[in-house]
Amino acid sequence: MLELIIFPLVTLGVTLFAVPYARRFALAFGFVDKPGGRKMHEEAVPPVGGLIIFSIFIVMSLLSGQDVTLNWAFYLSLVLLLVTGYVDDRYYVPASLKFLIHFTAAILIVVPGGAELRSLGNIFSTGNFGLGWAAPVFSVACVVYLINAMNMMDGLDGLAAGKSFIVLLWLMGASFFSGAMPEFLPMAVLAAALLGFLYYNMRHPFRKKACIFLGDAGSMALGLTLAWFCIKLAQGDNRVIEPISVAWILALPIVDAFGLFAMRISEKRHPFSADRRHFHHHFINAGYSDAQATTMILGIGAFFGAVGMFSLAAGVPEYIMTSLWISLWVGHTAMTMKPDGFIRFLKKIHTR
Repeated sequence: MLELIIFPLVTLGVTLFAVPYARRFALAFGFVDKPGGRKMHEEAVPPVGGLIIFSIFIVMSLLSGQDVTLNWAFYLSLVLLLVTGYVDDRYYVPASLKFLIHFTAAILIVVPGGAELRSLGNIFSTGNFGLGWAAPVFSVACVVYLINAMNMMDGLDGLAAGKSFIVLLWLMGASFFSGAMPEFLPMAVLAAALLGFLYYNMRHPFRKKACIFLGDAGSMALGLTLAWFCIKLAQGDNRVIEPISVAWILALPIVDAFGLFAMRISEKRHPFSADRRHFHHHFINAGYSDAQATTMILGIGAFFGAVGMFSLAAGVPEYIMTSLWISLWVGHTAMTMKPDGFIRFLKKIHTR
């Protein structure tokens, strides 16, 4: 139990100490995200947050006794995405090549890594919904999807890292109350690193704007890592959380990415083409500040997580939770394609 406290606290302290030095180093070498185009920040900001977070996470995980030989596929895929993200942030990686690397990383954690979605639980009240031969293909698709969903969510100070932190808190709660301490510790270490990073990245009374960004390295690595933890915790006879609960915990990035893909395809654009019609942009268009928008969206994400965690405990059948989740998915997609009504609704709340 002492390890569960000491390692996260040390990780938090190391992150708080390391970020300012890494920021100065990046500025000195010109490794910055410059404003312009769709980028609304006013100054050049180093996008090295993900490199710091996951470098510390990997080192602290190893020091805490994590078995590298057992989870080598996860660490290898994580390093692969970090290197790709660094090159993309510093220079440029073609979208097609980046997408291929996403699939490579996903295949690594699914096939040799064993992070395979073999069952979706009793989501239709007809018994266990197994995926059979389709499990590896579906799992790889889900991992690639989440990598890109988290990357797309990284649009406001503190948003992607804050959402990831909340997801980890729910997963840590499920692990703790199930007694799954080996799974709890690495998540606690990553959560501590994210918390230290958020002090410099999220707007709060002591900081008016971010002085460091996640970068593509960070957002892609977060998507991969969340997929790894979620699949590992929600599969097998000794699973600590049901798959439908995980779907609710991850609902916000999942439904927002799908809504954006559907909207762009309906407009005969590439599904990964850039625009300013993400969920967080609706709040900005309604007059909210970046800090207000981030706080509200994280609150919504935390609420969805609470639905996923507590509904089953309260006796809500899985098929009801599945039906509501699908309704949320469809409703959010419709809202993304025609957001004017939602923006007007947000404006009314903001005015009041």
